[in-house]
Order: sequence, then C-alpha cells, then structure tokens
Amino acid sequence: MTAAAVTPDALPAERHRLYEDVLALLTGTLLVSLGAVIYTKAVLLVGSTAGLALLTSYVTGLGFGAVFFVLNLPFYVLGVIRMGWAFTLRTFLAVGMVSLLSRYVSGWVDFSTLNPVYATVIGSCLIGCGMLMLFRHRTGLGGINILAMFLQERTGLRAGYLQLGIDLALMAAAWFVLPVENLALSVLGITITNLIIAINHKPGRYTAFS
Repeated sequence: MTAAAVTPDALPAERHRLYEDVLALLTGTLLVSLGAVIYTKAVLLVGSTAGLALLTSYVTGLGFGAVFFVLNLPFYVLGVIRMGWAFTLRTFLAVGMVSLLSRYVSGWVDFSTLNPVYATVIGSCLIGCGMLMLFRHRTGLGGINILAMFLQERTGLRAGYLQLGIDLALMAAAWFVLPVENLALSVLGITITNLIIAINHKPGRYTAFS
C-alpha cells in the first residue's frame, strides 16, 4: 500500500512554546528598533500608528509620546475584545520594548556616513522582517497593526496590503510637512516593509499559533 502524500495543509497546527514567543518578541523588537533608529538618522517618516503620531506632533506641537499613547487606546480595546488579552498583552509589551530599545540603540550605534537610499532599503527590510516575526507569534506593534491583523483573520484581506494603503494615505498628508526627497524615500521604505509582510504573511501559509 502506498502512503498518501502529506501536504502542509494536512499537518496539524502547532502551538508555539513560551520560550519561542519570548525569543520572537526579543528578536522582532530588536530588528524593528534598529530599523527605526536608521530611519530617524536619515530623517524619514515611519508608517502605521507611530508615523501618524509623529506627523500629528509635527503639525500640532504636542509631544510624540502623548499622541502615540492616545492614538493607541481605542486599538487596544479592539485587541482585547476581538483578539483576546494574550494578544493585546504581547502587543503592549512589544510597543514598550521598541520604544525602550530605540532610545538605547541610538546611543549604541553611530553612523559617520549613511546613504539615504541605503538607509531606506535596509531600514525598511529590518522593520518588515521584525514585524513579520512578531505577526507570526500573534503580536502587533500598536493600533493599525492590530486593525490589520484583525481584518486579515476575519476577512482574509492581507495585513500588508491594508497597511500599505493606510501608510500611503499618511504619506499624502506628510506632503505638506516633509521635504520632497525625504517623502519619496519614505514612500519607498513603507512600500518595501509592507510588501515583505504581504508576501510572507499569507493566511494559511504559517499555521503555528501562540
């Protein structure tokens, strides 16, 4: 008798172990924070809720931290109601770790020369890979990430494409704030980040769960 071929879809979903979730949290936030520092050094605008908070602070003069905290509040509520306390807690920890690590990484790493185009490409790759790692362990990075992951699970709409659309709208608003060359590079970086997520974070492709 010939054994039937076992396809990936036929394999049972595997639960992540605690140490795997912890390692993913540490590695993912380290990658994202380094990418964010590179973006800061090159004076580029990030996407998602952090980018919205940063742009709001530019326009209103309010502190970034306060704006970022307020913007995230309704999304944490959505995370608790729709995706559970575990997901929301992991996301809260990830946001806190990226904020903390970004502060220290800027002192640990110094660039005497940083080409803007290279900064855009490598920074967006680091952020995209870090976010992908967090996403695969059911961890977001704040408001819009929570919304994107929620809609992907509920509707099948890819998180990366949704974030790309929101981030491009953010870039359109930033037209009146950033220099044109910085804005163009920011659009390129956001596109790279979200394509990494969209291509690699398809529903059903990665079945392990936390």
